Amino acid sequence: MEKVTRFGVSIDSNLLDKFDALIRKMGYGSRSEAFRDLIREKLVAEEWKAQNKEAVGVVTLVYSHDIRDLTETLNRIQHQHLTAIVSSTHIHLDHHNCLEVVVLRGKGKDIKKIADELLATRSVKHGKLIATTTGKDIE
Repeated sequence: MEKVTRFGVSIDSNLLDKFDALIRKMGYGSRSEAFRDLIREKLVAEEWKAQNKEAVGVVTLVYSHDIRDLTETLNRIQHQHLTAIVSSTHIHLDHHNCLEVVVLRGKGKDIKKIADELLATRSVKHGKLIATTTGKDIE
């Protein structure tokens, strides 16, 4: 059975009221679960600071497939990093715009480098790297 430790936290009542309103809006059943998620988020950020630790990242890219050579450029970049790319999905948003979702696994610094290369590709309208964890070191 999991050991649970209870501890007290001193917090300004106005800040706590705002936090309670936020976690209700988000659907949390308790402050405890919200605090656990905040702690996990900080632990994942620390994993990424290590840069050499195995991590997972998801890159989203929105672009127009009408732009000459853009699709080929994004495919070329992905083919250069086959060992890090776990999966990619291409979604047609409308007659012109596409969403590409690329899942990467490897050292944080390598994932960041690949993500930066994809995101900096000319004519990508919007993109983002979501840095997450393999879950091995997070409870």
